[in-house]
Amino acid sequence: MKASTRIATFHFPSSSGAKLNNYLHPIIAREGWPFLGVAVAVAVVVTLLAGLWSIPFWILAIVVFQFFRDRARVVPQKANAVLSPADGRIVVVEKTQDPYTNRVALKISVFTNIFNVHANRSPVDGTVEVADYFPGKRVNTYPDTAAPDNETNAVTITASNGETITCVQVAGLIARRILCFVKAGDRLVRGQRYGFSRFGSRVDVYLPLSAAPKVAVGDKVSATETILAVL
Repeated sequence: MKASTRIATFHFPSSSGAKLNNYLHPIIAREGWPFLGVAVAVAVVVTLLAGLWSIPFWILAIVVFQFFRDRARVVPQKANAVLSPADGRIVVVEKTQDPYTNRVALKISVFTNIFNVHANRSPVDGTVEVADYFPGKRVNTYPDTAAPDNETNAVTITASNGETITCVQVAGLIARRILCFVKAGDRLVRGQRYGFSRFGSRVDVYLPLSAAPKVAVGDKVSATETILAVL
């Protein structure tokens, strides 16, 4: 696949969880259709009943649309690249303990605000070893100290080159629903859509210490299209 190739479809698990099927909503995330449908329906009803008084409801529908938008992404094909799993801004690049694999690791954290796309994508080609969910609390995810107390979902991946990558979805102050579409044994390809976090959130990526970071704190990143590090 050439570097300029654009993914036209996404992947989503079947109801049985046996395999990943094509995900056919490349503009609006599947999770957003109920919310968008309700928002538009309410706006239409208010328009019919109250005319211009419906404008705030149409604005709300537009906000819902932009939150759940989910365009196709260009997937870099650089060997051993670790791609950003989320849109947002880099808030942490440091050496620390990975509590999910009990190792010292390079941690890179991406903070996603309410204006970013909230679909989460696989940073590497590999196999899911573990997918752990923790209900947690409702705390702002911008300070790094909030992560242990919040709703989290940690996915440990063995990359195709044998290295271990841990991706941790962390729910934010408003977000209260992390979705993860994969389980142990599933195969992932870089750029594949594997989860979704509603409203503010963060994704922590733990990498082997040998990884060379390609981003710094404060950098804006795009899911799949930004290379976080090279293994």
